[in-house]
Amino acid sequence: MAAAEAMLDEKHPALDMNPNDSNKYTFGRIGSHNVVIACLPSGQYGTNSAAIVANNMRWSFPLIHIGLMVGIGGGVPGKVDVRLGDVVVSNPTADSSGVVQYDFGKAVRDGRFERIGTLNKPPQSVLAAVSKLRANHEQRRNQIPAILADMEMRNPYMSRYSHRSVDEDRLFEATYDHDTGDTCDGCDLSKLVERRPRPMHFPQVHYGIIASGNQVMKHAKTRDRIAEELDVVCFEMEAAGLMDSFPCLVVRGICDYSDSHKAKLWQRYAAATAAAYTKELLSIITPHRNYNLAAQPAVLGTGE
Repeated sequence: MAAAEAMLDEKHPALDMNPNDSNKYTFGRIGSHNVVIACLPSGQYGTNSAAIVANNMRWSFPLIHIGLMVGIGGGVPGKVDVRLGDVVVSNPTADSSGVVQYDFGKAVRDGRFERIGTLNKPPQSVLAAVSKLRANHEQRRNQIPAILADMEMRNPYMSRYSHRSVDEDRLFEATYDHDTGDTCDGCDLSKLVERRPRPMHFPQVHYGIIASGNQVMKHAKTRDRIAEELDVVCFEMEAAGLMDSFPCLVVRGICDYSDSHKAKLWQRYAAATAAAYTKELLSIITPHRNYNLAAQPAVLGTGE
């Protein structure tokens, strides 16, 4: 939530909320948009927790017209050159909302797991803005580094959310599990996957299907199997709880590779890059004609 709040150009005073709404909100302005920010309670994760927060928000602010779910997720290395600190944005297809709940379904006779149900797509106004921003990024680099630099200038304490060294971006072979310990300092470096250095060291934005479930994905071979089956580029734990009751765009900063090597070094920076992309996106969305706070975009944050 700190990364989302750091994107605000102006903070607004708190409002008196209904006592039945357990959410804690931050109010403010990003560009021409008034925004309301909510976050999952500390220690709570998963689609059910996200659905409760989103439903409370919709109940307290019934005129919200844009939902943006912003936070961290695990990348899927392979077809797409996803690196730590990159941003993944949900991208609807003809038969997908851009988010798939990979752990919701039923076992069928031959032992396969059949996923059931579909999720709603984000509003057309948001998808149109995403298309425009993608076109902009085809012609010039994204504004994420500039937005993060401005964040640090306005609040030097947020330097903790600044870019990590590329030497700390480690992708291990899918068959090699993490050794004991909170960091990968004791892992076998001969098991690292060799990748070409990027010519420019700034976060890249990827668009694709995001896999959502109630468990942290931390097994590389399972990651690869599901990614191959569903063509996903990111795993996360909350979005599927929102898409039916609160259709939104999902923006995830990549903090790990959805494997057992889950050092937390990249979480803050990944949260910041996702928030910075969201700020750039809001800059090209036309504000709703009703300038009441309750009619403006909502940012549901997860992670840092």
